[in-house]
Amino acid sequence: MKRLIILIASIFIISNAYSQEMKFERPNYKKIRREIKKRKSNLYYKKLFDRYINGDTTFNLNEKRHLYYGFSFQEDYSPYGISTYSDSLTIFYEKDTLTESDFNEIIKFSKLLLDENPFDLRALDNLNYAYYRLGNKELENLYNYKLLLILDAIMSSGDGISEKSAFYVIYISHEYDLLNALGFGFGGEQSFTTNGYDYLKLQDNEFGIEGFYFEISRSLEQLNLMFK
Repeated sequence: MKRLIILIASIFIISNAYSQEMKFERPNYKKIRREIKKRKSNLYYKKLFDRYINGDTTFNLNEKRHLYYGFSFQEDYSPYGISTYSDSLTIFYEKDTLTESDFNEIIKFSKLLLDENPFDLRALDNLNYAYYRLGNKELENLYNYKLLLILDAIMSSGDGISEKSAFYVIYISHEYDLLNALGFGFGGEQSFTTNGYDYLKLQDNEFGIEGFYFEISRSLEQLNLMFK
């Protein structure tokens, strides 16, 4: 199944806005962790998460950043977990044509994936596309918004061109998802820099960008906890 992570037009809106204003901001994890614990704050994590789950589409950028990066401080955060439901979707990716029944199955398994990881970009992409093909504009728009929300948070952290302006992600898989969303192909080489950044080489592209840097400290911290 040919999939687009979001509408290309939406991606250009985001990328152009940031490139023009150049107001990238690295997430301050200590501050985020402190803010999302304040029950009376609009940034209290349960409030943000409930809004996200219930389909609220009125998040501002600061709320998006606290929702996305703040999830890495929740008990359910498991950046290295592998779901069995992913395998259930493989058969559909290999089909040349999909039926209405196929799309309903895709929706079922993608929602199960989101139950395990509510920020699974590929599951959100599946739902966005499936509802588009089924003609359900309301739910198509909802999952498109959720995709944009997460990408908006990530792209507000940097442009990925250098370590100093790296994209901050809380899942390694989001590195590859972001490449797809921006229309870049993975160049087949991944490396870990001496300063602790992930680097993905890109396929030749019209912009002459050789690769992107990703800051993955929250994933690494979780990995260290697993081996304590």
